[in-house]
Amino acid sequence: MSTTRLDPARVHQTVERLAERIHARFPERGLNRVAAELAQISADVGSSGPGLRRRLLATSWFARIVGAIVMIATAVLLVVTIRDAIQHGPDQSFEWVPLIESLINDLVFAGIALFFLMALPERIQRRELLATLHRLRSLAHIVDMHQLTKDPERLRPDFVRTTKSAEPGLDRDELEHYLDYCSELLSLIGKVAALCAEESEDAVVLDTITGIETMTTDMAGKIWQKISLLPD
Repeated sequence: MSTTRLDPARVHQTVERLAERIHARFPERGLNRVAAELAQISADVGSSGPGLRRRLLATSWFARIVGAIVMIATAVLLVVTIRDAIQHGPDQSFEWVPLIESLINDLVFAGIALFFLMALPERIQRRELLATLHRLRSLAHIVDMHQLTKDPERLRPDFVRTTKSAEPGLDRDELEHYLDYCSELLSLIGKVAALCAEESEDAVVLDTITGIETMTTDMAGKIWQKISLLPD
């Protein structure tokens, strides 16, 4: 096992084990579906890596070939245009202005085309990774919604209920396990997001991953505050 890279297979195994633990203790709870969704995403991330690299390599070669064609065509056009202008060009100097403007426009458009082609593989990779990261961010918010009403103060003997009080339907030990599972899910969401960084060095992707990791860490911290408030 590498000590410098996250292993997608190991991360997926950890997610699956957590999903099995949640199902064994809370078979009727919606947290099962969240864990199953996270397991599916981690499997997708692990399996899509080689395919994504092959697509990016093919796209990169396509961009290089088309870019070379654009450069050659532009160079040939410039040579032919300049040769014809010298041999049969205008007699007055001011009549060269439209020709020079046309040459500059051709160079600018060729440069834009080359920039687009060279950035194409990175843009494809960014789009796919951001789609996965969006799923993970949404999943983190769903986990947070599941633990939102699991308030330890409802287990206090002096807690005064109202007609609108949410009932967790869990005893003290079950509530502790439930909150602990939510915390583990959030941690693993951050780990699955970090797997995306193994395939990219794009600044937008890395910033998104950092945002998800920060968000899940903050959410897990609030959950552990709840666990610390559980009665003995």
